Amino acid sequence: MVLSLTQDHLDDIRKHGEAAFPYECCGLLLGQIQGEQKQVLELWQVENSWEEGENPFADGESRNRRFLIEPQAFKAAHDYAQQQGLGVIGTYHSHPNHPPVPSEFDRQHAFPWGFSCMIVSVQEGLSGDLISWVLDEQDHPQVEPIQLRSPERVASH
Repeated sequence: MVLSLTQDHLDDIRKHGEAAFPYECCGLLLGQIQGEQKQVLELWQVENSWEEGENPFADGESRNRRFLIEPQAFKAAHDYAQQQGLGVIGTYHSHPNHPPVPSEFDRQHAFPWGFSCMIVSVQEGLSGDLISWVLDEQDHPQVEPIQLRSPERVASH
């Protein structure tokens, strides 16, 4: 599969990562699967709600190294996507001062099989490399090819 999106989508993900620095940003990729392409049509920005106190995944890390998308936020994006004839096809998040490589925590929690997981590296507040990942049949992250296309319908929430 190839992840197809526009330069505007990439720019918006990078800007979101820079705005959230030094914390991780997060969001959802809304779109549809057509043949061998996952087409991102809209981005859905989400607040990183990672907090140590009441977080069931709390592991001593902070929002600098973890993100959490609340179920209500995911449901809102899912409901909106369905109304538009789309689906949630992946997530994105930033890695402040770290490379755009999934951590073991990301592998276990950030993307179920079949979802794209885009990670943008943000070094000292400036976005850099952005890589999309998918899990293979053994649940190991593999780089997912990205294909840029002309803008059709671009929106961010």
